[in-house]
Amino acid sequence: MKTFSRIRSRAIEAGRRAGETLLSLFYPPHCAACRRDTQAGIWVCPDCLGEASAIHPPFCRQCSQPFDGEFLGEFTCGSCEGRHFHFDSAISAYSARGIIREFVHRFKYERQFYLRHVLADWMAAGLEDQRIECQQVDALVPVPLHPTRERERQFNQAEVLARLLEVRSGIPVLDSLTRTRYTTTQTRLDRDQRMENLRGAFSVPHSRDVIGRHLLLIDDIFTTGSTVEECSRVLRQSGAASVRVLTVARA
Repeated sequence: MKTFSRIRSRAIEAGRRAGETLLSLFYPPHCAACRRDTQAGIWVCPDCLGEASAIHPPFCRQCSQPFDGEFLGEFTCGSCEGRHFHFDSAISAYSARGIIREFVHRFKYERQFYLRHVLADWMAAGLEDQRIECQQVDALVPVPLHPTRERERQFNQAEVLARLLEVRSGIPVLDSLTRTRYTTTQTRLDRDQRMENLRGAFSVPHSRDVIGRHLLLIDDIFTTGSTVEECSRVLRQSGAASVRVLTVARA
């Protein structure tokens, strides 16, 4: 079943790429932010790309929350200090502000699927982080959507980004997580409410797939970390050697 799903996903991706190529023959490519003409395959002009808010040190080693001020060495932010996490660290190269937040929203909710390339580029920048480079990554694990939600959206944004990252990095995608319970939207919930809302929402149907493996959990935006923490808890309890998190941006 997973093999069929992987073949289907790649076929759909190939079809979309062909459609985008054909479309560019009739409509000149332009910047997705300012509408300025660009070269084929370039979705954001250099000026708009420069508006992306990169995260620079100092930042929290656990969740990548940037810190305004001078701080020598590694530190843990107030939100993470004293808490136990099942993921080693959550890496984001950018803050979810401005153009990045806009593009994620347009990709997820307005189905502007071509923006996946830009988002994957921003995500790929996180692979250069020392917290990832210091240890091998055996597989990319996308955060799953519930089947009902995926039918509504027609795709899982985390899986789409993971597939593109697989091509860029050579690290295989492992669909080891399943969402077993439909949960209400988390937008207006605080961290504790989110954790309670997500309790028991994920499972690993085949634990042998993750036992002893170093996994990189993939999602679009890290907000409170509730979703990736619950996913990481399930993966570690199923035998994963380690779990780190990579997202496009940090809210």
